[in-house]
Amino acid sequence: MAITVLRAGPAVTVQDMGRPGWLAQGLSQGGAMDRLALIEGAALLGQPETLATLEIAGSFVSLRAQTALRLALTGAAMRASCDGAPLVWNAVHAIPAGSILDVTALNSGYGYLSFGGGIDAPVLLGGRSVHLAAGLGRAVHGADVLQIGPDRRRRTGLQLRVPDRCAATSIRFTRGPQTARFDADTLARFQATRFTKDARGNRMGQRLTGGQFAAADGLAILSEAVLPGDIQITGDGTAFVLLAECQTTGGYPRVGRILSCDIPSFVQLPLGAEFGLRFVEIDRALEIEQVEARRRQTLSDALVPLIRDPATIPDLLGYQLISGVSCGDELDPHPGEKD
Repeated sequence: MAITVLRAGPAVTVQDMGRPGWLAQGLSQGGAMDRLALIEGAALLGQPETLATLEIAGSFVSLRAQTALRLALTGAAMRASCDGAPLVWNAVHAIPAGSILDVTALNSGYGYLSFGGGIDAPVLLGGRSVHLAAGLGRAVHGADVLQIGPDRRRRTGLQLRVPDRCAATSIRFTRGPQTARFDADTLARFQATRFTKDARGNRMGQRLTGGQFAAADGLAILSEAVLPGDIQITGDGTAFVLLAECQTTGGYPRVGRILSCDIPSFVQLPLGAEFGLRFVEIDRALEIEQVEARRRQTLSDALVPLIRDPATIPDLLGYQLISGVSCGDELDPHPGEKD
């Protein structure tokens, strides 16, 4: 099975869960910016979450299905259609052979196209994901042909109801290696600040605007390992959040680290969105992560049919099934004639 790329905007790449285990060699894990979207796509398709997908970062793509296939749409909701017919987001669809699939972003978020069987891209250092910062692979171009692996499942017509990650107003973070280097007043001001996502951001990191901060001895930090989610404070006092393709070491002080389960919400916030960063202690952060991990393991239980059977809706009479009124004249072929 395969799909042909008819046209593609910038920042359309093949992504999976990345390449763990190469940090000591200078290669960050990379992978999808919103990994939860890959897990949701896998739940819809009934397949492993490690398979490669297509990531659309605030861009567009047009594809032709060379064979019949299944498609799950997750992440930031986008305008999607198959041969002109609209497709529901956060759902799995059957795509006929020869059909044209068009997807266009509605904002700067990350949308994902997961295919039954996954994208069978070349494996480099144990992963299929494109790592632009490291020069592993490249963005998708028009006329590319993407091979699709064997699909052993058939189910379609299912939807996963998920919260809108693009509308988050608060992102949680916990202590990092240098949190103690920031005094209490600075930490309080940091948490009281309403930040916005600056236009200067990419897969390596995101600049935040809204305030300037400094550690007591920020210039005395030795370079050490950094990870996605770390919140660095640069020399001019600006906060930067490190993301999937961040460098492996850094010397700027880190005021904290965004919880892993909140990174999907952070990356999906549109440019210019206003939000706060809320501190939680490490013990509480671990509890939050464990609860979210259990929820992700049961996503398949939350699938519902796209078209519901009225006989299975217990509160059917609570829905507005008919709206408007009619005098009935439009149904009478002779409205002027009375008995």
